[in-house]
Amino acid sequence: MDWNPRDYARFAGVRLRPALDLLMQVGPLPEGDVVDLGCGNGAVGPALRQRFGDRRIIGVDSSAAMLQEAAQTDAYDALHPQDISDWTGPAALIFSNAALHWLPDHAALLPRLVAGLEPGGTLAIQVPHQNNAPSHRLWRQLAEELFPGRVDHDHGPGILLPAAYFHLLEGLGDLRIWETEYYQVLDRVDAGHPVRRFTESTYARPVLEKLDAAEQARLIALYEEAIAKVYPAGPDGRVLFPFRRLFITLKVA
Repeated sequence: MDWNPRDYARFAGVRLRPALDLLMQVGPLPEGDVVDLGCGNGAVGPALRQRFGDRRIIGVDSSAAMLQEAAQTDAYDALHPQDISDWTGPAALIFSNAALHWLPDHAALLPRLVAGLEPGGTLAIQVPHQNNAPSHRLWRQLAEELFPGRVDHDHGPGILLPAAYFHLLEGLGDLRIWETEYYQVLDRVDAGHPVRRFTESTYARPVLEKLDAAEQARLIALYEEAIAKVYPAGPDGRVLFPFRRLFITLKVA
């Protein structure tokens, strides 16, 4: 099931802020390309172009629909339609915003990405660290209650513990790891609860794609009922939605 650029872009502002915060932590780079790994609809492209205007900016993503949107930004010198787990360097900066959590085996993936950096290059990644929050946990919990065994709990977004990333990457370069919890304000949406609309276009995709339309409707109705109690909407329909994200930068010698 391909990504839906319109649904993903619905909350473009709150999705972009972590990317900009990550970009601020990237220091001087050696000669070489800047690669937006998992560029999606190209939301970060203009910021990369503004910061690194004299370099080649390359976007890599497996979604044809998203790459079509990325092309409209005019921020990229090249866009490569490929699985981001297959990408190899070299690059001065490998920048990945909210993408690598979709890939398995980070213990092999991240050292391989580091090996693709130019000397003095930087790996900068941000991934959601929200799987245990009600917004995410309830999708799989309710799906298992309604349709036992239909949803693979090992499939979908996943990351290691911060300590595991530390032990995996220490010694490979100047390593920084931190978390930020964003208190996002989600505006009223045209239909449904804002948290449901936020999560169904990303985290819940592997859950919903296993179900037919009627089953999806049943799950969404139960999720809406439960999530409204956890993240209540104000009189104007807006919701305060805490969202935790994990950041890693690594600069090689």
